Amino acid sequence: MLFTGQAELTVDAKQRLALPAKFRSRWDPERDGPTWYCVPWPHEGVLRLYTERRFEQMAERPDESLTPGQDLADLEATLFGYTEQLDVDSASRIRLPTWHIDLVKLPREVVLVGARNRLEIRSREAWVGRREDRFNELRQLVARLEAQKGGQ
Repeated sequence: MLFTGQAELTVDAKQRLALPAKFRSRWDPERDGPTWYCVPWPHEGVLRLYTERRFEQMAERPDESLTPGQDLADLEATLFGYTEQLDVDSASRIRLPTWHIDLVKLPREVVLVGARNRLEIRSREAWVGRREDRFNELRQLVARLEAQKGGQ
């Protein structure tokens, strides 16, 4: 499933966020699972939302071990320990964990961004304030990623 575009929203007083129709129409609870996983991410204070099936597919690793190295063990404990599974209510809203909001310092005015296989909840002020910069940096970002891919 592919998520594209963006929508400006407000997190309500009960920390709920309505999923806009343009994103809901891409999500099929029968195919993708009825819940979402919310992963707080430190870069720019983002909450990443993955459908249940996508998150579980990405989390399953063919090289699982009962004795991972310490860095991998720390990463898994932090990443999965900080991740919360969210239900969708009858009004197509998800309730964001208060501690996630506090952790990434997310304001009430947000933008929901389609980011290929996930949705990202970001500060509206930060997103809109950097819109032109992001666009102008796009070519350099692609060049850096291509250089990294070539170096592997």
